[in-house]
Amino acid sequence: MKIAKVETALVRIPYRHGGPPTGFGGRTWTTIDTLLVRVDTEDGLSGWGEAFGYNVNEGTKATIDSLIAPLCIGRDATAIAALMADLQRTLHFFGRGGPVIYGLSGIDIALWDLAGKRAGVPLYRLFGGPARHHVRAYASLLRYRDPAVTAKVSAEAVQRGYQHVKLHEIDVAPVASAREAAGPATRIMVDTNCPWSLGEAQFMARQLAACDLFWLEEPIWPPEDFAALAELRRTSAMPIAAGENAGSAVQFAQMLAARAIDYAQPSVTKIGGIGEFRKVLALAEAANVMVAPHSPYFGPGLLATLHVLAAAPQEMLVERLYVDLEASLCGEFVAAREGIMTVPDGPGLGCDPDHEVMARYRAA
Repeated sequence: MKIAKVETALVRIPYRHGGPPTGFGGRTWTTIDTLLVRVDTEDGLSGWGEAFGYNVNEGTKATIDSLIAPLCIGRDATAIAALMADLQRTLHFFGRGGPVIYGLSGIDIALWDLAGKRAGVPLYRLFGGPARHHVRAYASLLRYRDPAVTAKVSAEAVQRGYQHVKLHEIDVAPVASAREAAGPATRIMVDTNCPWSLGEAQFMARQLAACDLFWLEEPIWPPEDFAALAELRRTSAMPIAAGENAGSAVQFAQMLAARAIDYAQPSVTKIGGIGEFRKVLALAEAANVMVAPHSPYFGPGLLATLHVLAAAPQEMLVERLYVDLEASLCGEFVAAREGIMTVPDGPGLGCDPDHEVMARYRAA
């Protein structure tokens, strides 16, 4: 069945998070932004995807609209792997990461949604599942820098039923305060977003050792320095996680060959979509490395992650950004009740974006 149309929509939804204004990438976030991708086929069926992301949404949207979408029109929507491989080859000199791969991710997710809808089954059944219908989530906090705020929000997450809490702090004091507030039974992770050289990371790992971290995430700059990451893993007392910045399964293969990580963290909206994501799962399983996907999303990207995890033989945590949205694009499926998320059981992703929410909060 041929692709007839590809459209994008940028939706911005206000949120609360329990702390003062904060954000990432040099910008304070007042909304949580979702870039939706809709693929229509000639028979009138629609599939929904999500492309990364956040501060670069406008760039990703323009890349899809002007560069990727025209190449999709008239192509076979059922030949997902062949189409995505052809698009990656055709567009490779525009970047093997960033807006091109982000855009392809959105197309791929939408095509898989179409595949499930056409078959009349949830995506997890196309992947051989379900192994489970519920997935344990961890609370992924924003960066506060203030030990008192970090402690307050961490304790609140535990009270809401989360057994795992991830911080985005780069100093010891907020991490130590969160550890004390969350209690010894709570698993604490720290995502530092690639700030340190190897020597700096080794020093900070020693300082953080007393906080009993479940993992230390992306501590090395640049993130593609897998040799440095491997040396930190060899010399540190805590598991190492990384991968949200990887743009392909090939980079994960290199990471795994270097023995750089304990947790692989592919992001379905950043790596090329569900197909590439599942390649990473196979690589990690062969290397006996655990997977903990990067998924701080509230649209089809999060739903796609849930379906892949539902079918996987290995039980994995799903990341749930710890914010309360003013409205939900995907109803209760993006909620974590007592730290547990439910996998949709409708055809495809199991939930189309709410059109009323889209109309109210659409920005472009």
